[in-house]
Amino acid sequence: MKRFEDKIAFVTGASRGIGKAIAKRFASEGAKIALISNHEDDLNETEKEFGALGYGVLSILADVSNANHVERAVEYTVSKWGRIDILANNAGIAWEEDFLELKDENWRKMLDVNLNGMFYTAQRVSRQMVKQGEGAIINMASTNGLVGEVRFAHYNASKGGVVLLTKTMALELGKYNIRVNSVCPGYIRTPMSEAIDDEEFVQEYVRTKISIGRVGQPQDVAGVFAFLASDDAAFITGTEIVVDGGQLAQ
Repeated sequence: MKRFEDKIAFVTGASRGIGKAIAKRFASEGAKIALISNHEDDLNETEKEFGALGYGVLSILADVSNANHVERAVEYTVSKWGRIDILANNAGIAWEEDFLELKDENWRKMLDVNLNGMFYTAQRVSRQMVKQGEGAIINMASTNGLVGEVRFAHYNASKGGVVLLTKTMALELGKYNIRVNSVCPGYIRTPMSEAIDDEEFVQEYVRTKISIGRVGQPQDVAGVFAFLASDDAAFITGTEIVVDGGQLAQ
């Protein structure tokens, strides 16, 4: 039997990059997947790809920074499949901006998606999990939530918030048999990172910062999400797992 047979996984930011890899990993191990994304074209392509592989999917166009969108997505998933067993709370954005030039609207946008959206999704899904008496939640944080990085004040603040939100959720939800953890990736090569960094930067970053000698891939993160959602992690809650190839070991 596959680890997630008969389980329902709700995956945000699921249409590309790490989120798509997470969704595919859960689906490959038997879960039905609610694919949540605000990128309609990518979402449609992912739904087709997963359908061709025989995976059970719901495709839901939603913006996690809008609480009403999140509520409707949760309600729709439960109306179709009756429950949500796993939340992969992954949706996020990132870009560089100097602290002294950081615009108020850009600060708000980053926190609206990366922290407020994380909260809206986690709270609404948690309410369903409380009714069920169990669940596993994995929030996407970052090494930037543990250490600072120049030109990422807005991103660092959002991910630091995710780490502490996760710990607080774990303390409050444990009595309902709901486990909550976060994953802190380092440098992972995704469409989002490719839009920010050129190849010369990537090579230098690997040479100076990553002891394992390569950038991370979405699959490296997806495997950790799958572990934390599984029974192998039954006594793990309120912590963060760093996936960075040794970067923070320096």
